[in-house]
Amino acid sequence: MAKHKVTIIGAGNVGATTAQRIFDQGYADVVLIDILEGIPQGKSLDILESGPVVGSDSKIIGDNNYESSKNSDVVVITAGIARKPGMSRDDLLLTNMKIVGEVTKNVCNYSPNAILIVVSNPLDAMVQHAHKISKFPKQRVLGMAGILDTARFKSFLADELKVSVNSISAYVLGGHGDTMVPVIKSTTVGGVPISDLIPSNRLEEIVQRTRDGGAEIVGYLKTGSAYYAPSASIVQMVESILFDKKEILPCAAFLEGEYDINGLFVGVPIKIGKSGVEEIVTIELSSSEQKALKNSADSVKELTEIMYKND
Repeated sequence: MAKHKVTIIGAGNVGATTAQRIFDQGYADVVLIDILEGIPQGKSLDILESGPVVGSDSKIIGDNNYESSKNSDVVVITAGIARKPGMSRDDLLLTNMKIVGEVTKNVCNYSPNAILIVVSNPLDAMVQHAHKISKFPKQRVLGMAGILDTARFKSFLADELKVSVNSISAYVLGGHGDTMVPVIKSTTVGGVPISDLIPSNRLEEIVQRTRDGGAEIVGYLKTGSAYYAPSASIVQMVESILFDKKEILPCAAFLEGEYDINGLFVGVPIKIGKSGVEEIVTIELSSSEQKALKNSADSVKELTEIMYKND
């Protein structure tokens, strides 16, 4: 049986670590693409040479062209620039819009049946743009953010309560950043509501730490940002698609009336299988959570309006 094929665009820390995680498991051949000559080739060769040690017979190649990505099952887009000092949010948005747009066109040329996972920031707006450029059905375009935000939330809760992360059930919805919405109402530990276990003021501190999760890591690293947890989150999505697991995971998906949001990509729980987004899962939100999710959607809408005002 032929191996699955996964292409990762962008050979920075997130892209390269994602490539390594998938290669290590041995279920897919990997293509790592970047515009910088030598970087994807060198990193791919280094990962390939770990095969005998980790027991993987997968193939991995690095390239500066898209031809080697032909007929990929899944394509992960991590390409884009990080926000530099003095750069406005709009500058970052419009620069990455150009990059993601160009990448998406190339992906569509060589892998017209692939499922796209977008990771580039600002996440929700970039997924929206990849969907527009690709003209793929909405089921085949999704964004990674909610899994990462939820993982951070669960990590902090597990640490607070001194329990296994596996005993915590939680979702963080909405946009990636200040507008994310941890759903307190459905957060449980061993089936017990979180609000019965942690006082509300302490819980709010943990929620705020979750919102600041990326910034906290940047504060330590100074010149870089998170990539271990983001890459693990991407791989969870990739595996749910390739193995048709039908896991319910919070991801940016295109909404058409669900959660009273229309025509936008927003982070909600979705069922992920071999065809991509197989179902939008509706969970009960409190009125304040519903309002927060609406605010989050409004922020995404604002970014899309900036992107397309010159169309």
